[in-house]
Order: sequence, then structure tokens, then C-alpha cells
Amino acid sequence: MNHLSVLYRGPLASCNYACGYCPFAKHTETPAEHQADADALTRFTDWVWLQRFEVSVLFTPWGEALVRSRYQAALSRLSTMPHVRQLAIQTNLSGKLNWLEGAERSKIALWATYHPGETEQQKFLDKCAELDGYGVRYSVGVVGKKSHLGAIEALRAELPEHVYLWVNAFKVGDGYYSAEDLERISRVDPLFEVNTRRYRTRGRDCAAGESVISVDGDGTARRCHFIERPIGNIYASDVRELLAPRLCSRASCECHIGYVHLPELQAESVYRDGLLARIPDPALWADPQALAAYLDRARALPVVGRAGGRRVESVTLHKAAPLV
Repeated sequence: MNHLSVLYRGPLASCNYACGYCPFAKHTETPAEHQADADALTRFTDWVWLQRFEVSVLFTPWGEALVRSRYQAALSRLSTMPHVRQLAIQTNLSGKLNWLEGAERSKIALWATYHPGETEQQKFLDKCAELDGYGVRYSVGVVGKKSHLGAIEALRAELPEHVYLWVNAFKVGDGYYSAEDLERISRVDPLFEVNTRRYRTRGRDCAAGESVISVDGDGTARRCHFIERPIGNIYASDVRELLAPRLCSRASCECHIGYVHLPELQAESVYRDGLLARIPDPALWADPQALAAYLDRARALPVVGRAGGRRVESVTLHKAAPLV
């Protein structure tokens, strides 16, 4: 094995936003809980330093981590390690960004989510402009509630053309979106259709547990965030001994950080080294045929449900803003 991707989620469980549609971070942490999270984060970064193969990390906190100086410092430290290939973190982009001045910015990318009602659009756009000034790659996403559609379109109109704006389907039951809704969202995010499905995955090949794993604060390793059964502990054994090809044991998968590891989808052909931060490869993004082929592969996978009533035709692809 030459490279391992790790989705790290420590015990952090607090957020400075209060989105009603989010199940995460409704907890106010004590100083002792913050210290426990800091200790776990330090232990993890120390572990990464000791590995003798290339490592990429996506931080998927159960809350907002990037407002915490410890996560800023951890990203900076990790970015200077020669064997660390890529770093990404999910964030609402509300924290300070000057920590990037001391980081190897070519290795860092942000998975930024805009939450209408929790911050002003212009304030969020100012943060995006700051990232552009630092030369840091990022994608921007919004939860696709129907009440957010106007804000999504307004944000797309103001974001730089090189920034991919993705929309997460609001999965509250089959048929939530009308055909008109699907067309409207797909004009903003041509890949939105992929996220509207719950893929039937039990018994199918998946890279989770072989080339990518999830790790908790205590070092417990799992194939992914959505399979509870551990495969071991990275602090108790050589992580390479935990890795093996395995068939998925879940009935379905509906989250981007899960289904992109299905070999049949070939998501890496669209995202390349932007996979962890959900940033499509610029060259492939400009190729309508490549994106249409990705949608076709997603349509070929069996599903157990979807958030929309019909598929979106690939004719909308040419309306996407180019990434450069």
C-alpha cells in the first residue's frame, strides 16, 4: 500500500451555528471535553507523522472545528509533513483564516458549506475571497431545502466561476423535489442528481476499509462513518494489517463521502486529487461527455429510493460554470 485516506472525526461536538436541519453538534462542551478533543487530535497528528506511506486526511467533525485554534494548528502541522498528500476539512467557513499563512497551502483544501439564515451571504463570500487570496482550493455547498433554492441561485451568481457549488439533496422521502426543482438545482450543480439517490450497496465492492478508512478520537477504525462495526484500532496495530477488500454490509448509501468510494461509480475520474474536498478536476469539469458518463454510471447503480421524481437530462451540463 502506498497511500491511505483517513476520514477523522474526534470527540468535538459543538458548533457556532444552530441549523434546524442538521443532526450534529447540539452540545455545549465543557473545558474537560475540549481538552479531551485536543488530546485526541494531537495523538492523531502524531500518528500521521509516524507513518511511512502517503496519507491524506479529511476532517469530518461532528460540529464546527475550524473555529478552534487546535484544528488550525493541526492542519498547519500536517501540511508540512512530506508524506502527507492532501488535507481537507468540512467547515462553515466562519473562523479566521490567517492560520493559512504558516501552512503548506498547496496541500490544503476546504469543503465549505453555506447555511442560509446562519450568516449573511456577503460575509460568506468575503471568506471565499480570502481563500482565493491565499490560493487555497475549496468547494462550496448548500443543503438543498426548497426554501434555500433562491439563496443557492444567488450564491452561484456571486461566486467566482472557478468554484464548484454543490447541493446536498434534502432527503426527507421520495418525491421531495418536483421535476422543475431538479432542473433548477441542476443548472447550479450538474452533479446534483448523483446525490438524490440512496444506492443499494449491500454486497457490492467498495474501497472503504481498503484504501480509505474512518477513525474516531480513540483510534477506533471503521470502514466508513456509516458502518458501526470496527475493523481495529490504529494505535493498537499497524493500520496496514486492518486493510482488506470487503463487500459493503449496509443496505444503502446516500452520502457523498460514502458512495464516492464505490468502484462502479468511478468518482475519482471526475474529482481526481479533489475527491476529499469535493472539488472536480477542472479539465474533466469542462468536458460534458465525461460528466454525462459519470451521471450514467450513477443511474446504472441500483437504488432503494430517491429524493426526486425523474432523472435530469444531461443537456443541463453545458450550463455549469467552468472551474479553472
